[in-house]
Amino acid sequence: MDFSAVGKRIKELRKQIGLSQGELAKGICTQAQISKIENGDVYPYASTLYLISERLGVDVNYFFDIGLTPRLDYVQEVCKQLRITRRTMNYEEMKQIVEMEQKNPLFSQNRRNYQVLLWHKGIYEHAMNKDLGKAIQTLQEAISLTQTTEKIYSERELEIMLTIGVIYFEENDLDSALKIYKTAFHAIKQLPYLNDISIQTRLYYNIGRVLTRQEKYHESIQYCQEGIDWCIKRESLYLLGELHYHTGYNYELLNNPIKAIQLMEKARLIFELQHDNRFLTFITKKIKNMVPGTPHGQMG
Repeated sequence: MDFSAVGKRIKELRKQIGLSQGELAKGICTQAQISKIENGDVYPYASTLYLISERLGVDVNYFFDIGLTPRLDYVQEVCKQLRITRRTMNYEEMKQIVEMEQKNPLFSQNRRNYQVLLWHKGIYEHAMNKDLGKAIQTLQEAISLTQTTEKIYSERELEIMLTIGVIYFEENDLDSALKIYKTAFHAIKQLPYLNDISIQTRLYYNIGRVLTRQEKYHESIQYCQEGIDWCIKRESLYLLGELHYHTGYNYELLNNPIKAIQLMEKARLIFELQHDNRFLTFITKKIKNMVPGTPHGQMG
């Protein structure tokens, strides 16, 4: 652990928000202790570091990452670029980044950082090479790099499990997809705190999609409704439109067009509020042409 890097960053953040050493120390420790921490002479107890992080407005894990990873800024930028390629489905660029960084000591000598590369390698192995076996094996290796027990998964490990589920879904291996999603769904309940709430939202949505494919419409509606409630409770619009649409789609398949249209109208409104035009035309046309008892297909 690089104590000096942690102390230096604490000092930078303190000055950035205009706190004196005494103000940062108040109710936590002594001003002299803060001085020693910032100079790298001592490393604070975990409880002290947690209180310092709260006062500085950052997650305590941020300091652990700095202490364990030199050039954290570079690693974060690589992760950001990979995230962009994942969202834009630019698999060629994703492959180039992974191949360029896999021998970089910042990644090859740090399990957590190397996990990011393996995760994305698994994604492009399936997307570009259509190699299901190698993709799944690579993703499972990525999880095993940091997993200490099968009972508890980190948020990153849950993200990788979601990727495995998506791949199985695309391959129409619905049983395997549902199994991995439900394992992740159970595991997420064991976490005392979830930093990225979108992980659980995605689980609700993806489980709903699998169940619909399996013609388990009522069960799918249940998960989608729980997902909607989850989003509303946390004031999040992420996937809220998709969850409303998919619930409506289930009702359409159950020959209940009135309920289906009600939910799809809500979905259309949410997409309009988000200025998301990807599905607006599709949903508008679907509502207009919907015939009771006649399903017209699934979005996405």
